[in-house]
This record gives sequence, structure tokens and C-alpha cells, in this order.
Amino acid sequence: MMIPTVNLRELQLKDAEDRYTWCLDKEVTKHLNMPEKYPPFTKEETASWIQMCIDKTNGYEQKAIVTEEGVHIGWVDFKNMDPLNHHAELGIAIGDKRYWRKGYGIAAMNKMLSFGFRELNLNKIWLRVEVDNEKAIKSYKRIGYVEEGILRQDRLREGMYVDRLRMSILKSEFLHSAGSK
Repeated sequence: MMIPTVNLRELQLKDAEDRYTWCLDKEVTKHLNMPEKYPPFTKEETASWIQMCIDKTNGYEQKAIVTEEGVHIGWVDFKNMDPLNHHAELGIAIGDKRYWRKGYGIAAMNKMLSFGFRELNLNKIWLRVEVDNEKAIKSYKRIGYVEEGILRQDRLREGMYVDRLRMSILKSEFLHSAGSK
């Protein structure tokens, strides 16, 4: 599969409209850590969250994912940043389902990993993914993530606890694989 070109840009308040619309789709939010109510957030809460990301007051380094044609399709972020040990947790969502299974998530993750390792000087970028999210796990492995272990009953989803897999990629691994591409 040919990996498409994406750009990561700073969030804008106007992104709240897309984000709110995506969060109304239960297929989009199934594997995202969100409140178990519908809708998970109001338009006002969504705008407030985006403003906190813009102001960098919530501990997230979040970027909008935009196609080469300028279409806003999702977001990618770092959270749980540990400056002492130089690692952070990555989260990603392609909210616009027209762009699913076409390589946009991989393209965005590669850009965010490059930003994290080269500009934020992170040594390790990790993530948590539900064990039944097989497509995401396959994508993460394709990028170079390795499994670290199972986090048992780590997320409450639809009234039941589900296990999550913790995966990570190290700076040396990413830079080595990026150099061979």
C-alpha cells in the first residue's frame, strides 16, 4: 500500500465542529477512552478541550491530521509526558471514516514519532491498545512498535473491563528504520 502524505498542524478552535461530529459515531469512538454517555461530550465541552490543547494547559501535545488536500481527518497526540525519563504516550484517531484503512494513520504516526524523537527529544513513545483492536495492532507493528505486555482489565468499555496491550518504540529503533526507508 502506498502511504499517503499528511500534514500535522496546530489545533484550531474550528476543529471542534469536526471533533464533535466524529464523537457522535460509536464506530469511531469504540476504542477511544471516552465517557460512557451519548454523546460523550457536548459541543461546548469539545470546544473547551480543544482550547486547552491550544493553550497547552491539559498536558497534551495534540496536533490535527490534515490530508495533502487540506481535509481535517483526525488527531494525534502525546500525553503522560515524562520529561525526566524522556517518554510519552501516543494517542491517535482518524475520525473521518472515509480515510480509514488507507494508510493515513500510519502516515500521521510516522510524522508524530519523528516530531517526538527529533524535536521533543523523547527516547521512548508508548501506547495502549485494546487487545481486540487487531487492525490498530497490525498498523503499530508495521511502524515498528513492539509489545511490552498486557494491562489486565485496563479499560471499562460498555460496562465490561477489557485488557489493553502496551506497545512501544524506541528512538534508536525509529531512527534506524526511518534511515532505511
